[in-house]
Amino acid sequence: MSTPTAAADHLYATGLRNQWHPVVPSSFVAPGAMRKVTALGEQWLLFRRSDGTLAMLADRCPHRGAPLSLGKHLGDRVACWYHGVEVETDGTVSSVPGLPGCNLEGRKLVTSLPVREIGGAVLAYFGDEQHPEPAGLTLPEPLTDPDVDAILCYAEWNGPWRFAVENLLDPMHGAFLHHESHTMYDGDTTAKFRIRETDRGYFFEKTDQRGVNFDWVELCRTGVDWVDLTIPYPPSAGPGGPFGIVGMVCPVDENRTGVFFWRYRRVTGWQRDTWRFLYKTLIEERHWQVLEQDRVMLEAMPADADQRENLYQHDLGVVRLRRMYRAEAEAQARAAQPAAPARSSSAS
Repeated sequence: MSTPTAAADHLYATGLRNQWHPVVPSSFVAPGAMRKVTALGEQWLLFRRSDGTLAMLADRCPHRGAPLSLGKHLGDRVACWYHGVEVETDGTVSSVPGLPGCNLEGRKLVTSLPVREIGGAVLAYFGDEQHPEPAGLTLPEPLTDPDVDAILCYAEWNGPWRFAVENLLDPMHGAFLHHESHTMYDGDTTAKFRIRETDRGYFFEKTDQRGVNFDWVELCRTGVDWVDLTIPYPPSAGPGGPFGIVGMVCPVDENRTGVFFWRYRRVTGWQRDTWRFLYKTLIEERHWQVLEQDRVMLEAMPADADQRENLYQHDLGVVRLRRMYRAEAEAQARAAQPAAPARSSSAS
């Protein structure tokens, strides 16, 4: 049995439970197809029926533990390749061809996660034994507002998931790492920051500069963790005003992270068409260059980079994030520990 500290370390390394996480882009699973994925350090099977309905199952046959992802798609269920055991999309064993009527049939023996699709991405709820039902989920406004056009960018980076979130909670790196960018070349390279609490998270923002560079970011915890930020755009970049980014991360495992960035602008009608044309023909390549700078930096950092640091005022947002996540990991680890048996007392 693991200790609460070891369990908390595992959660801190592989991702917090009892909340929603992005998994992969929806396009990764075509209608009538299956895809093996890793998320929060565990193996999963994404299964899409021909009508587009998506399910997410533990990639483990309940019979002998063989990967269901090696099996056969049967329309509304998957048949394990090893012995043909058929599992429905809710995790129920529907058939055991080798021994019809055996006690496996009709039992829900495979973990099935609640899933939602939004903005071209698959979100799944990862609960523990005490919290199997999905937590409430409020989606980012830029992904649900019909007057906002959001385009998803996805990549996988070799590094801890926390480093990717911390990178977004560090606006000052934009003035240095991305100084050659077409959007983050301007503004002071010195600044003061503050944390401003909200009812869904907090802002980390410059106190002496706004609307010039990557000057603020908001961390939002609404059932899924996400960040929102805007970067000023010149009129030459087309209609829509400031350019916004909604960011999420998927802890693939301890050393790999899926990053989701929705680039958005408030545009409708012909302006939306104009913005999309400019984005696809000119701007998107530049954004990939910025992301590549982040990837190179984060992948080059040692795994214990956050254990040997000397922080200063610009790192308040990162420190706040770490304390919050660590406290939550420890609370989840304690809650998962079995209660100690009560001692009985008797008179001698």
